Amino acid sequence: MESESKKVALIGSGSWATAIAKILLQNIDSLNWYIREPEIISHMLQHQHNPLYLSAIQFDISKLELYDNINETIEDSDIIIFCIPSKFMKGLASNITASFEGKQVVTAIKGIVPDENLIISEYLKQRFGIDDNHMAVFSGPCHAEEVALERLSYLTVGSQNQLFAKEFAEMVQSHFIRACVSEDVQGIEYGAVMKNIMALAAGICHGLGYGDNFTSVLISNAIQEMNRFVAVVNPLQRDINDSVYLGDLLVTAYSQFSRNRTFGAMIGKGYSVKSAELEMTMIAEGYYAVNSIKHINDKFGVDMPITTAVYNILYERISPTLEFKVLSERLK
Repeated sequence: MESESKKVALIGSGSWATAIAKILLQNIDSLNWYIREPEIISHMLQHQHNPLYLSAIQFDISKLELYDNINETIEDSDIIIFCIPSKFMKGLASNITASFEGKQVVTAIKGIVPDENLIISEYLKQRFGIDDNHMAVFSGPCHAEEVALERLSYLTVGSQNQLFAKEFAEMVQSHFIRACVSEDVQGIEYGAVMKNIMALAAGICHGLGYGDNFTSVLISNAIQEMNRFVAVVNPLQRDINDSVYLGDLLVTAYSQFSRNRTFGAMIGKGYSVKSAELEMTMIAEGYYAVNSIKHINDKFGVDMPITTAVYNILYERISPTLEFKVLSERLK
């Protein structure tokens, strides 16, 4: 495989980044890993695990080249995988002076750049002049906690460069990861952004005391809403029932590991946004996503009652009880 000779860089050290490091090291001999905090690097060198996330994963340190300099990481690598919370993307980008010429870039970020209202691939292309043939997205219904346990999971690599997509899919394939390819880069990214919003809604209805019957109707309406939106924003032949769309929605809306569902449940139980954020140790991407999607949709005018309800609760501070009473009249 051609990509075996390429140096791979991973940018980020959260739970999903740590899981991706585990996935990659099933097949590659070394990984250049950028970790912003020197103290985490020191801990990993001494104890062979990430002290903050998925600490049960033990790494062979001889296979890791750990960096705290983002530009050195990029310069020393051929494939760059971004995996940080989307709210930090602009701050990270402002520190990057290294050239991406000849590099292949993968985003594994299931979020949107808040101030820019851009999906990550579009932001990276505009900010660094990366073309479509050198860009890919890596997504699907895959919680980091289950990757750590090596539970069978399915992922999709999206790129207009199908050769690169197939090479990267081979790189992540293992006995517990199945990977397929797609050309639907924007649809996959928008789907990953929107499913977080829908998971917030599922969490809110759980916090309010709605049962499984209502939740099932909410989620069936959610996939239709996602389909309406991506069909307008990025018209392309796709099956919204594929696992990278519907599967990712289901696992995020229902799983105990879903931070967006957890965040939503807190809101439904009466927490303020600030108190819910303080209680959680990880970022719920859906909070930032719903604001961006709402503003993007101001231009397109797609009927999005669930997104509107979540936005009204989180940003307009409308009572979740009242907003879901209104929403319940729209669902079918």
